[in-house]
Amino acid sequence: MSRQPRRHFTAEFKEQTAARLSEPGASQTSVARELGVRPSQLKGWRLELVAAGSAEAIRRQQAEAAELAELRREKRRLREEMEANAMR
Repeated sequence: MSRQPRRHFTAEFKEQTAARLSEPGASQTSVARELGVRPSQLKGWRLELVAAGSAEAIRRQQAEAAELAELRREKRRLREEMEANAMR
């Protein structure tokens, strides 16, 4: 009994497959059967996408927080500068 060569799937294919799982009436087993993959593969792909989305959301949140902190520092500096100029 020989092993079949390992198949590789593109990120786009995995995303489309995971999206199909959210369609009404689509189950992990039925989608897997249609595509000729194991249901556990679909579950893994969906979890990878959720984790990647979460990581991206965290990065975006951190960037926004850093930008907000910078804007607050700039506002404080400008306010102090205005106050100093008003006293002259």
